[in-house]
Amino acid sequence: MDLNFGELRELVAALNQTDIAELILKGGDFELTLRKQTAVGSAVVLADGGLAGNGSTPPAVLPEMPPAPPAPPAAERAPTLDPNLVEITSPMVGTFYRAPAPEEPPFVDVGDRIQSGQTVCIIEAMKLMNELEAEISGEIVEILVENSEPVEFGQALMRVRPA
Repeated sequence: MDLNFGELRELVAALNQTDIAELILKGGDFELTLRKQTAVGSAVVLADGGLAGNGSTPPAVLPEMPPAPPAPPAAERAPTLDPNLVEITSPMVGTFYRAPAPEEPPFVDVGDRIQSGQTVCIIEAMKLMNELEAEISGEIVEILVENSEPVEFGQALMRVRPA
């Protein structure tokens, strides 16, 4: 596996935009460890130029990426989320589907009343279709993800006003 410095910078920048704390890439005579510094919030790259695990070459620390730009002023931020709403979040990484099949109607729409235990969507992960059931009863106020869109663990999928 060959990475040039530009590709390393892109990888570090991509890591900074995720919740991943550490990433290790290994191959043949190559080992790369990317680890975020929690206090600063930026990533440090440790690269072992020798054979993986041989310890003959000390790791080189590459320059840190510049810090993320500061948060926008309060006037430019998104409006505050209604504290009365409850988010239905993805329990896994996968693909979000609103309906059981392409030609079928969606499980729920905005404005629908749902009951605890009711299926609200499907998350496909590793070719398995996982039905996601509501843990609360209430009204669907917002659907935050488009059909067939990839989702992350913990990502908000829908907002519900509890009944």
